[in-house]
Formats: sequence, C-alpha cells, structure tokens
Amino acid sequence: MIRADMISTVGREYLTTNIENDEFSYPKAFKEKHLEFIPISNNQGRKFEKLDLRFVKDNVSVLIETKVNFTKSDEEQLSAYVEYEKSLNNNKVIAILANTSDDKIKVWRGVVSEADYLSKETALRSIDEYIDFYTSKVNNKEKVMQNTYKLNELLHKHGISEKLRSQFVGTCLLALKNNVDYKTKTLTAAQIRTRIKEVLEALLTDSMEKAEKLALLNKNVLESQDVRTLKIEDFREILLSIEDTILPFINDKSTSGQDLLNLFFVTFNKYVGKSDKNQAFTPDHITDFMAKIVGVNKRSVILDPCCGSGSFLVRAMTQALDDCSTANEQEKIKKGQIHGIEFDEKIYGLATTNMLIHSDGNSNIRQGSCFDFKEIIQEKRPNIILMNPPYNAQRKYMPEEYTKKWAKDKKEDPSKGLYFVKYIMDVLNEVNISATLAVLLPVACAMGTIGEIGKIKKEILEENTLDAVFTLPNEVFYPGASASACCMVFKVGKKHSDISNPDTFFGYYKDDGFKKRKNLGRIEQVDINTGKSLWKIIEEEWIELYRERKSIDGKSALKKVTPKDEWLCEAHMKTDYSLLSESIFQKTIRNYYAYLIKESEYIDY
Repeated sequence: MIRADMISTVGREYLTTNIENDEFSYPKAFKEKHLEFIPISNNQGRKFEKLDLRFVKDNVSVLIETKVNFTKSDEEQLSAYVEYEKSLNNNKVIAILANTSDDKIKVWRGVVSEADYLSKETALRSIDEYIDFYTSKVNNKEKVMQNTYKLNELLHKHGISEKLRSQFVGTCLLALKNNVDYKTKTLTAAQIRTRIKEVLEALLTDSMEKAEKLALLNKNVLESQDVRTLKIEDFREILLSIEDTILPFINDKSTSGQDLLNLFFVTFNKYVGKSDKNQAFTPDHITDFMAKIVGVNKRSVILDPCCGSGSFLVRAMTQALDDCSTANEQEKIKKGQIHGIEFDEKIYGLATTNMLIHSDGNSNIRQGSCFDFKEIIQEKRPNIILMNPPYNAQRKYMPEEYTKKWAKDKKEDPSKGLYFVKYIMDVLNEVNISATLAVLLPVACAMGTIGEIGKIKKEILEENTLDAVFTLPNEVFYPGASASACCMVFKVGKKHSDISNPDTFFGYYKDDGFKKRKNLGRIEQVDINTGKSLWKIIEEEWIELYRERKSIDGKSALKKVTPKDEWLCEAHMKTDYSLLSESIFQKTIRNYYAYLIKESEYIDY
C-alpha cells in the first residue's frame, strides 16, 4: 500500500507532521514542549528519531512506520516511537508496521510486545475504528448478555449446577481462547478435560502457589460431579455454544474486550454462591470509574483485599498497562503490582481464571481472609486500594477481637463492611504506607453517626482523610444484590483534621445512563442523536466535577465533615429548582399518596 492510501484510510485530517514528507520528528516535538529528548538506538548505534506517519484524535495516537518489506528487527524501531509518544503526551497508542510493496501490516494495541500484538488485524482501519479499541461498544455488551442468558439455559439443561456455572464457563472460555481441541470425533469427555488441564498448567507460568491453584480448579470444576458426568455430545454442545456466542466478543487486547469479559462474569456471578442479598459483585462501569478517580497508572501497586471475581484487579491492570510505554514495564506490573485476596474458595478460582484470560499468568491472588495477611499486605506496600467488602459478614469470617464486642444476639457485622476498611487502613498506617483507598459501601455506612458505624467512622478520621463520597444509582448491583451503595474515597495516612485538607467532595451520582431490562439486568443506553454511550458522557462529567472539586446545585457539594455528620451529598447540596417541572411535581405527589395508602394498612384508626 502506498503512503497516500495509508493516509486516506486512517484519516488525512488527523495526520500530524512537523517536518517535510509528512514525517514526524520526535526531537523537534520534545524541543517545542521544552522536554529533554533522550534518543533510543539499536545495537548498531542507529538512532530512531523520525516516524513516517502519525495520526492523533481523542487522546489516541496511531503510529505507522512504513517499510518496503518489514522484518522482525523493525519492531525495535517502532517500539522506540511508542516510548517517545508516551513520554510526549501519554496518549493511548496503536502501533503499526506497514509494507509499501503490498498490503501486509502488523498492529499492536499499546506497546510493541507479544502480549499486545493483534494477530487478526490484517487490514488498515480508520482512526475512529482504532479509537474503538480503547472504548466500549454498547451493542456488543447487550448481545453478550443475551447470549449469556441463553448459555445459562443450556447449562441448566445439561445439569451444571448454578454455583458451578460461572467457574465452569470461565474455564471453558480460557481453554477455547487457547485453542483447545474438542471437535475431534475420537476424543472422549475425559480426554477433553485432560486437555483443558494442560492449558491451565501452561498458562500459570510464574504463579505463586501454582499447584494449589491448579488443584482447586481441578477439584471444583473439572472433577466436579456435574462436569465428570457430562456426556461427550453435551460437553461438545456447551463448548460450541461458548465458542460461537461468547468467545467472539472477548478480546483481552482491547478495553472493549475487558469490559465485555467482566460483564460476562458479572452476569454469571449471581450463581457463584454469595447468597447474602447484601453482598454483591461490582458492575464493570463502576470499577472503571473507581480506577480512574484514584488515578491508577504504571506506578500503582494495587490491592483488592476482598477481590471476588477479580473485576477491580482486571480493570486496574488494564489501566496500568495502558500507561506503559514498554513491554518490560507491562511485565513488571503483572509480576508485582496487582494483588488480590479472596476468602471463598470457588470465587477465588473464578478470580484466578479471570486474570488468566487477561494474560496474567502470574495471578497474584491469595485464598483466605484478608485479616490473616497483614504481613504480606505490608510487604507489598500497595498505594491504591480498591474494594467492595461483604456488607453482612458473619461472626466466623471476622476477627475474634472484633466479634467479642458484639451483642450476644448479633449474627452479622454491625459496621456493614466499614470494619474491613478500617482494618486495611490500620495495617498500612502501622508501617507508614500512604495510599488512596476507594470502597463501595451501603448507604447506611454514610448515614450512620452512632453505634458501631459512628465509632468506626470516628476512628478512621483520626488517622485518615475522607476525600470524597459519591451516591451511586439505586439498584446498581441489579440483578444481584438489592443494597443501595455509595463510593467513599480516603487518603490513607493523612489526618482528616489536617488544616491543609480541602473540603470533602460529595457527588450526587444517581443517574449513570443505565436502564433495567427484563432478563438482561441494567443495560447501557446511547444518545439517540449521536449514538454515543450515555455512560461515557456521564462518566466524564462525574470525573470532572470531582477533579475540579466543583459545587453544582443538584449534582455536587463541598463541605468539611466530622463523624457526627452524614457523609452523603443529599445532606449538603443545594436543590437545583430549575430542573423541576409540572410532570416531576405530579409524579412526586402521586408517589407520596401511594406511600400514604400503603402505610395506612398498618395504622390503627
């Protein structure tokens, strides 16, 4: 393909050039930004400085290095340009080697490495299509949810129990992603299970406790009675369904793929055994929002002490990897900067599988109670904590030093999960580890000012700062838990009373642009005029209000608070009366009368 055709395909209006022949000089660009340019050279001393074609739109850079016939050695040159681009503006990158003698190309999303290589990309695309590699596609999400519900019916038909389904499908998906053979007619069901085990063995490369993880996945999934007794024709039907209806949507090398994969797990997670209605797995768009507000990047060391299926860890890893400019930086993140703890043995297996699907063979997830990993947490020195603790943990899951203070008839955690937050903060403060902690908690924790909740809130603020609280949409966990939740953000290790602290930011973030759909859960909506995801527009506004610390009537407020105050925006923001209308007024009156009629059933006249 000639250069003119390449420019036309990607988009001439987005071509950025600062020297002749449409080329882009990085030394010149660094100089114009008053940045130091440190050239990268190959083993022969050749410096890489001028890129052939550079396109930029919406914080995504498409870099194309053209050759008559590129070779493996040319990847080093392209990698240097990616590193320059990250240092120059930290844009997300699509890196491409392209032949001028034919139409052959090689494409990478992120850095030039085997992990980021997009083997199925064989034709040049427009820049808008490349931008989609870093954004979610609403219709795909809805389709994968529809397919997941159909798959659920198939699993029910073939006797796979509800609690096993998510882990079983995740394991099958992982095997199919790695080309396991199940179609050869001479294969038995036992031989297919053996081949899946071999895939798991190969993928858990440098994993700590590798043998333990393999044993658990084998015991809980492949050797479970439901799977062992599957007839070969039923096993093949299930695998074919996953391959045809789920696998095409899974692309671990794009953010869209990450979103869809987590959506798949969240859809199945209601079957994995967290029976308490107030314990919930976090929707993917909320994990995305939380990872952004705490500023996850390549220097972050992330911990989720109650990691569930691993959605926070996957999202944080994606964001951290996108901030990298080299394969070595990415490998460092996977090996030592993503950490999780999960108590439930089966869900722990699900989290391990989830990380493996996202090409993290190190899988730094431990099975057990976070209260038993104090020394390890301190050793890893996390600076970002993302968590959604159990809201009604029973006595047997909590430390005795805490439960012995409960009333004798108290069966569940009176702090509604807030004790988990305080424990992690205390562990970090004990060895002077500064961190940002974002946690999902029931609204009761924000409203409570007395009892165990009030006591813990007071203790937390003695050593830590309440930076922000976001009131989240009603039924945010639907169709799983029914709890109303808020997101709290703390600065660990800095006293709330510090005079330099800004006021706490409160966001009234009740509308995320999702709507409930029968049998599909909460579905992301699009703007009918632009076709753009409403959530993406809303998320941008949410993040801007928080980062700019803006107080907007009806949306946000700034206030200094104490443990005696309610930690909710509703208690501090001003009403935006300009949004009121006759229809809203009438609806409110109708709801009020309905409430009175309902309550009258219990009034003794």
